[in-house]
Amino acid sequence: MVRMDYRDCLLLLRRFEVGGSSLFFAVAFSRYTSSHQAKPLGSHFMQQQHHQIIKHTNGRRLYDITPAVTRWVEGSGIRQGLLTMYIQHTSASILINENYDSDVLVDMESFFERLVPDGDALFIHTAEGPDDMPAHVRSALTQTSISIPVMDGKAALGTWQGIFLYEHRRMSHTRKVLLHLIGE
Repeated sequence: MVRMDYRDCLLLLRRFEVGGSSLFFAVAFSRYTSSHQAKPLGSHFMQQQHHQIIKHTNGRRLYDITPAVTRWVEGSGIRQGLLTMYIQHTSASILINENYDSDVLVDMESFFERLVPDGDALFIHTAEGPDDMPAHVRSALTQTSISIPVMDGKAALGTWQGIFLYEHRRMSHTRKVLLHLIGE
């Protein structure tokens, strides 16, 4: 392996479509050789894959989606990379939290009940019910996307970390979480 400063290298990136997945072929070149021509330093293939998790919720609470996510990552064939997850809703969110003690999940909901109560007179957007605007606020205070490193073919979660879809509405909904994994 040759170590060089990034300013001394050029990178050629080429995209190929293979079986519904995009492969990226990257070659690094030294800017400086004795003949002043580019010389390959090494190459490897980058892949990216997409997946969607559809979760049917039964009202306001945190839903553990860790098993669905980790199964997909482990079956992807990507050993090193970055997983990005994005929820396509404005009244639900996605987050990483403790998955060992379920009291943590109860306490999270208790905290948000106090912070953003349903039916607060402050809110004028009530067309979909008294829990709608509080759900939008909860979503804004949490996250709609997260990134997780992938190492040795697995999502690099901590010992007690789980991935949760946080439903902020009281009614049942069908939620979509998009997964994008890039790596090699």
